[in-house]
This record gives sequence, C-alpha cells and structure tokens, in this order.
Amino acid sequence: MLRLFTYDRRAAVAYAHKWAFGRNPAFLDFSELGGDCTNFASQCLYAGTGIMNFTPEFGWYYIDPDNRAPAWTGVPFFWDFMTRNTVSDGPFGLGATMNVLRPGDFVQIRFKTSGEVFAHTPVVVSVGDPPMLDNILVAAHSNDADNRPLSTYENVEEMRFLHILGAALLVGDEEIE
Repeated sequence: MLRLFTYDRRAAVAYAHKWAFGRNPAFLDFSELGGDCTNFASQCLYAGTGIMNFTPEFGWYYIDPDNRAPAWTGVPFFWDFMTRNTVSDGPFGLGATMNVLRPGDFVQIRFKTSGEVFAHTPVVVSVGDPPMLDNILVAAHSNDADNRPLSTYENVEEMRFLHILGAALLVGDEEIE
C-alpha cells in the first residue's frame, strides 16, 4: 500500500534558516569534498518529510559519510531522484517554472564555468509576488547564504526549478501495479 505524506515546508525552511551559516554535526560537511550545497538541500528536505529511500545507489538517504546515496549529495542525482517516474519511498517533485515555486522548493544552477552540469542546489526560503529572480530568496551551503536573492548569483548559464509535491512510503507486502 502506498501512503502519501504532505511536505512540511515550514519545517524545511526553519531548518534552512537554522543551519544556513552552520553545520549540523549529524551530517558530514562536504565543503572540502566538492561542495555541501546538495547535502544541505537534502537535510532541509528531510526535515520536511522525514522519509528516506534506502535503495542502494538509486535511493536518497544518509546514514553516515560512507553510507549515503549519490542523490543525497550530488546535484544531478538529487534532481533525477526527485523527478523520478517510479513509485518509491521518499520525497518527490517535478520540474517547474519559477511561478510555481514555494518556500521549501529548490533551485538548481548551471554556471557558465560548469559546462553542461548543474552545480548548485539552494533551497527556496521566500517567494515574492510575482516571483522574480530578485524576490526569490534562498539559503545555501558551499557559499553559505540565507535570504539571498537569486538575482545575486553571477555567471549563471541556466536555472531550473524543483517543486516538491510530497513524500511517499510503501507499507505492507502489496505491490503497486
């Protein structure tokens, strides 16, 4: 049986504000290992869902620095897991336009220097009306920030937006067809 859960956006944003300029000791700081942005984004998302997916390699989980899914810390893997088409445990979302963004959603940025790869995942903490790059505020790690306008990022080639819909949990022995 599939159970769906509401995404607690307030909890995700509160977590983002609390840890934007610090590091939760329950998680390794990946700043010196390629960046901590998606690790921080995953922590925020987990604060709002409480559900991980422990599928080796293709899940979304963190047990310790040596036992985690690529989607927990890798920018493209995070996107791929959140926008997956298969029903499985964990949070899920869809690619969206900036007009659909709400606090607790995510932005991924591809910089001119990063080639074809998206390289940064900030969490949205505030959205103005109407949503524009200067009134969508984010929190992020790597270059630590809180309430930073998206318009202040430099050398941006492309941005994509991830709207979180909720979380799923498969319970019992029944299979979903």
